[in-house]
Amino acid sequence: MRSSITMTIAALGISALALSGCNQQQASNAPPAETKEASAPPAASAPTPAGQGDMSPEGNQKYLADNAKKEGVTVTPSGLQYRVIKQGAGASPKASDVVNVTYKGWLIDGTVFDQTQPGQQATFPAGALIPGWVEALQLMKEGDEWEITIPSELGYGASGAGGVIPPNQTLVFDMALISVQKQ
Repeated sequence: MRSSITMTIAALGISALALSGCNQQQASNAPPAETKEASAPPAASAPTPAGQGDMSPEGNQKYLADNAKKEGVTVTPSGLQYRVIKQGAGASPKASDVVNVTYKGWLIDGTVFDQTQPGQQATFPAGALIPGWVEALQLMKEGDEWEITIPSELGYGASGAGGVIPPNQTLVFDMALISVQKQ
């Protein structure tokens, strides 16, 4: 029994690390996602070209450079990359707001590290997430669905995240902004 409780607590801790910054809490009405699920990225993303699953620093840089050249991809001054899948028309959150989202996150080798469960949403303070999410959310409008590609320095950098995300990795998300709760 004690072992089961310990495993549950460990799983919840890893899930919380997946998107929130160090020493910051996330609130979610979605159950913890399975981690390290080896599967292909969502249909919105084209299969990775040969060599794009290379998790080395060079492989990550090549992935970012190749992705930036794809049709419809916008690159912000910080290096965040996004592609609009579906255009919304609602409010844009500020860092002080709380957002309801659905998402699926994977590494460039296709390993899914976190996702909301079908039919569920996650609720987060918009300003208490990794820098790439904070920036992307403030650019989005309610109803938007984007594919966002986050360079390591806007994600977890050299630290990685709880054994789930290795150090210095590019993160890719399919994210939909469902609603904004103004604070």
